[in-house]
This record gives sequence, structure tokens and C-alpha cells, in this order.
Amino acid sequence: MDRVDCIVVGAGVVGLACARAIAQAGLDVVIVEREAAYGTGVSARNSEVIHAGLYYPTGSRKALWCVRGSRLLYEYCTERGISHRRCGKLVVATREADVATLDALHAKGVANGVSDLQWLTRSQALALEPELQCAAALWSPASGIVDSHGLMTSLLGDAEAAGALLAVTNDVVHAMRDGDGWQVTVRETGGLDRAARVDFTLQARWVVNAAGLDAQAVAALMEGFPAAAIPSRHLAKGHYFSLTGRAPFSRLIYPMPSDGGLGVHLTLDLGGQAKFGPDVEWIDDITTAADLGRDLDYTVDAGRADAFAAEVRRYWPRLPDGALAPAYSGIRPKLSGPGQPAADFGLQGPAEHGCAGVVQLFGIESPGLTASLAIGEVVAGIVSA
Repeated sequence: MDRVDCIVVGAGVVGLACARAIAQAGLDVVIVEREAAYGTGVSARNSEVIHAGLYYPTGSRKALWCVRGSRLLYEYCTERGISHRRCGKLVVATREADVATLDALHAKGVANGVSDLQWLTRSQALALEPELQCAAALWSPASGIVDSHGLMTSLLGDAEAAGALLAVTNDVVHAMRDGDGWQVTVRETGGLDRAARVDFTLQARWVVNAAGLDAQAVAALMEGFPAAAIPSRHLAKGHYFSLTGRAPFSRLIYPMPSDGGLGVHLTLDLGGQAKFGPDVEWIDDITTAADLGRDLDYTVDAGRADAFAAEVRRYWPRLPDGALAPAYSGIRPKLSGPGQPAADFGLQGPAEHGCAGVVQLFGIESPGLTASLAIGEVVAGIVSA
């Protein structure tokens, strides 16, 4: 039976950032990933936006780690040559009735330490983006976009250079306390008939559960971990539509936040192509360990285009008819449901749940990409203490 210092479950951007930080702290790390490659889940199905940190309650983990993570991420991408662009974001009040909400968002961002926010009148906003429709806008120059796959490739390279190993097509099927550590049973998932699949066991002093959508199910597999410490999970599907043709915008355009998300916003990829989304479609949840790795429906219904167009025309009235094409969708693991206040990141170490040798990461949704390096710092601090 092999023994390592730490097993990280999940090779998305947060799992890779954690593995990198832990390995660079001098610990032996194995990253266990169910899929055939790293970064194919939540990390591959988002807007690739670097957020500044203005949306989240002051003092929350989301606010603190987004602000720090944004700075770390820009520095890291510059140092490593990872494609990114600090293009900035306009958050717009499309009606006079929304101006007070925008003002409150401005105050929250300043309280969170986002020091470069600028209030723009309608004429000032249109001077930047003439096609825009708004009553007022908030300019966030620190917001940007990043090549998320390039980022994950670099994080994995750093982790491997520090001695970490990545085991793809391997699923955690059971874990239990064993002396001063954990005994983790892993099953190969790819390339073999189900009957021929082989289980093997690893021993680790620490387990970091960064399994994204499957985090609650992985926690439920851990014998001895208190069930009461596993929070409810709510799944929100978000669809994206791409723009056929060139967008007349050079900055990200965000409407007012909506229930469960930040509204159907306009983002740009590094080639300048525009896409819109995500919307929010709450879907039924499965949280039991028996449903770990179940297939999820990522289909984009072309019939949603009309509703998307109506939302987009609130801030871009001249969107051409028939200009939206189905692109892709993602599913976010939330800790709050419809109509509830947005929940904070759920990071639990032994001090929170009372179970030795395990860090649980629940509900790591947006701004998880932006905050990934900051989350890695925190987790490495717990594991290496």
C-alpha cells in the first residue's frame, strides 16, 4: 500500500492550485481525477473572467479570496506567459430604478478593497461603448479574461515539478481513518470493462476534497466524516450563446445581478469573439455517494435564444435578429437555492468539522477561478501546519 502526505481529489483549477501549493510546501501529493483529463468539469464550462471582487459580502471568503486571488492570478499569468487580458468591465444600470442598486454595489466593492472602481454617468459610459444602453455604469478596470486551460496546464506543471503525481481515470470509492491518516480506495474508470476494473489503496495523512460538483458525494464516501457537516448542494445550469459576427464592444458588459447569478452578461474571448451568459436554470440535485459521477445534461436548447436576446437588448438594443447561436453550458455547485441569499465558499478543515486530516471544499463556484491561487494558499496552510 503506497503512502503519501496528501491526496487531492479533483483536478479542476482549484484542485490543481491546491496540489501546486501543497507540493511546493514540500509534501508528497497525488491528484486523483475521475475523468480522462484535468480540468474538464466546472473549470471548463465558465466565462473565463477574472473578477475584481465587488459582488460579495464584505469579509466573506468570496470577497477576500477573490480580491487576493485576482492580484495573484494577474501576477502569475504575466510571469508564466499565460494568455490573459485586463480588458475591464462595465456593470450597467439599464433603468433609473437600478441606479440605487448599482450605487450599493459600488460601495460594497470599495469596502471589499476594490480601489479602482469608477462611477460613470450615461454619457461617460457611452463615450467608452457607444452601442451601450444604460442610465449609469460602474467601471471596473481590474476585471479581465484568462485562458483557463492554459492556466490549469501551468498549475499542473508546477505541481509535477514539485513532485506531485496526477492519476486520471481514477475514482475515489471509499475512504476511512487509519491510524494517523486516511486509507483511500481508488478504482480505475477508463479503458477496462466494468468487471475487470481494479481497486487499489493509498494511505495519506491528508485528503483534500476538491471534487467540484461531486464534493458532497465524495465526502459521503468518507467513513467517519460527520454527515451533519456535509451541506446541501443546489445545482444551477447556465447556458451560453455566441454572437455571430463581431461585437461592437471591447469591454465586458454586465447587467445587475439576478437570482443565482450575475445576469446574462457579455464576455469576450481572447480572440475578441463575444458570448452571452450564463442564465440560471435550477435543476434537480442528486447528492448521495451512489450517484457519484452521474452524467449531467449539458445540452443547450436553441429555443432559449429569444429569452437571451431580450435580456441582452436591455443593454444592447441593436443586437441583430437571429445573431445568437447555441454555444455551451455549465453547471454550478451552489450551497444556496432559488430565492436564497448567495452562500459563501464552503471550506472546512478539522477546526470546522472536527475530523482529522481532511479539508472539504464545498460550493466552489464563481469566483472560484479568480480565487483559485488564494484558495490554494489557504488549503496548503492547513495541510502543512
